[in-house]
Amino acid sequence: MAVSSPTLPPARALRGPSRADGLSAGQRRAVVAAIAALHGVGGWALLQVQPVRDALASAAPLFVDFIAPPAPPAPPPPPAPPPPAPPPPVRKKPPPPAPLIAAPPAPSPEPEPFIAAAPPEPPPMPPAPAVIEASPAPPAPPPPPKTIPSSAVQYLEPPRLEYPRLSSRLGESGRVMVRVYIDEAGLPRDVQVSRSSGYPRLDAAAVSAVRGARFKPYTENGRPTAGWAFIPLAFDLEP
Repeated sequence: MAVSSPTLPPARALRGPSRADGLSAGQRRAVVAAIAALHGVGGWALLQVQPVRDALASAAPLFVDFIAPPAPPAPPPPPAPPPPAPPPPVRKKPPPPAPLIAAPPAPSPEPEPFIAAAPPEPPPMPPAPAVIEASPAPPAPPPPPKTIPSSAVQYLEPPRLEYPRLSSRLGESGRVMVRVYIDEAGLPRDVQVSRSSGYPRLDAAAVSAVRGARFKPYTENGRPTAGWAFIPLAFDLEP
């Protein structure tokens, strides 16, 4: 079986339709470049004319670039609200003045005579503080009386013993011990019965006899000394 090959178009048909001007591609590019050069020379010549240049400058479009402004700074925090102002004081309306009632003028009294007041008496002086005197200290107790020994008793006038007549008639007899206080001068200041005879009349006669006696002062270390002495007196009936 015979295979038929496809029919190829003519070479002219692949090149495309032919140009009417008959110029090749290189020639056409040279013509376009020449025309562009002429236009550039003509534009440059026009730019040399001052009015044309001013017209182009005024008609040239303005290009404006829109630049975003910087972000505004963050606003400061709002200030604290001021404290509320105190309320204004409430002013009380003063009461309306009382109506004045004109009173009839009182008759002027006669001036009283001027009497000068007596000067005030000075206040009494406060009493002086009482001076409390301290009570004197009690005197020291006297030393105990000295006892004069019987051997030291000496008489300037010995006692005169008288026997009571009634005692002699009744036969009363006995021995009396008399206690006598002799001062520095040798005088008996106190006479007492230290031991009784048993008969009051004999005791009284003994005390009376000692009171009438006078003694030589008793001395110690050359100084007269008072003291008590004991004197025995005996009442004996004669046979």
